[in-house]
Parts: sequence; structure tokens; C-alpha cells
Amino acid sequence: EVQKLTQQLEEKNGEIQQMINQPPYEKEREILRLQKTLAERERAQATSDVLCRSLTDETHQLQRKLASTAEMCQHLAKCLEEKQRKEKGTSDDQIPTERSNQVFLQLLCLLDNETSLQALICNLQEENRMLKQKVAHV
Repeated sequence: EVQKLTQQLEEKNGEIQQMINQPPYEKEREILRLQKTLAERERAQATSDVLCRSLTDETHQLQRKLASTAEMCQHLAKCLEEKQRKEKGTSDDQIPTERSNQVFLQLLCLLDNETSLQALICNLQEENRMLKQKVAHV
């Protein structure tokens, strides 16, 4: 691996020497090309940032909706249990209903979807960080 890295270093040194030996107009052309590439990457970074913020906002909005839905489902499940207890004449508070279990499973699925969104956001943020490092290097 050291030999491989040494070879890459030698190649880069050769490229640098080649750039130094180029006529000034070719150096300027290379600088313009690099500036153009940098501008393109900056635009891509800005777009990624906007998309990331949008996804973050959407995630927060979905989290609020999920919390609200979960609260409503708990309330509805309690109401349903009370109604069933009244109909059956029982007073046991620990009787789970099949419907409340289904609602709970649906909520778990929603939580899994939220987790995958957060993972996607993290991946995008990592990719943005890597692109920034590459732009800084260039």
C-alpha cells in the first residue's frame, strides 16, 4: 500500500511539474476549467443543502403528524375499550382489543418509515460533507 501511495504521489508530482512547465495560456485555461468545476460543485452543494433542509423540514412535520396521530389513536383505542367494557359489562382495564393492536402495528410501521428518512438525511449530509472536502481540496 505504501508503494501504491508512493506511486500516486509521484504521478501527482509529475502532473504538478507538467503544469509548471506549461505555457501561461494553458495554465490560465486549466485555472478557468477548475474554477468552472468549482462553481458547478458549489451549485450542486447549494441544491443539496436546499434539498436537505426540505427533507429535514418534512421529517419534522411528519414527526409532529405522527405524534398527533399516535395521541389520537391512543384516545380512540381507550374510547373503544371503554365502549366494549360497557357492552360486555366488564371493568378490567387491561383488556387489549384487536383494533388497538392493529393501530399500534401501523404506528410502528410509520416509525420505521421515519427512521429510514432520517437515515437518508444522514447519508445526504455525509455526501455533502465529502463534496465540500473535495471542493476544498481542488
